[in-house]
Amino acid sequence: MNKPTFDNDYWDQLWSKTLREHADKVALRPPNTHLLTEIATLPPGRALDAGCGHGAETLWLAARGWRVDAVDFSPTALTHARSLAERAGQAVAGRIDWIEGDLARWTPAPGRYDLVVCLYVHIAGTVEDMVERMASGVAPGGTLFLVGHRPIDPATGAATLAANQVQVSVEAAVAALDPDAWEFLVAEERPRAHAGTGVDALVCARRRAREGSSGMQT
Repeated sequence: MNKPTFDNDYWDQLWSKTLREHADKVALRPPNTHLLTEIATLPPGRALDAGCGHGAETLWLAARGWRVDAVDFSPTALTHARSLAERAGQAVAGRIDWIEGDLARWTPAPGRYDLVVCLYVHIAGTVEDMVERMASGVAPGGTLFLVGHRPIDPATGAATLAANQVQVSVEAAVAALDPDAWEFLVAEERPRAHAGTGVDALVCARRRAREGSSGMQT
């Protein structure tokens, strides 16, 4: 059996099939629990949801006052997400800009965002390159929030749904971020909600207001 290529066509076809067969379930998917836990207390500003998929996290951020640029390379997913935003009303939809872009190449404007979120993105190149590019978009004092699904469940040794993918790992993300420029608030693996589905790699880092400084930034 051939391994999937995980290219634009693969993901757009997968989104088309999923939304055709389970649009009601997708619409009810809650935003990522790690995001809710770690980001809920941040004051709203300008955010980037890199690899936004069906838009649950984008909508959650916009509903809490964030201005969000939502990027994905699946036009099908973006169309669905945009429709959910419009259904939520102008107070939410008006805070979101939907951008079709391939994260294998797409790079945010330097220092543009108070928050950059990148969840479960399959990475075409190296984790270090992806992390560096996403981190470049974070403003001083801003937050970089990364989550990756590990391909092997350490408890069982079994392949997870992320098997054969390259996703964010704690060690690669930490290696890509200069500790003189970043304060690591969280850098750990956490078990997923359902036993036997593996663990998530979670990295939450704040760009220091001044490189070489230490302690919490305000």
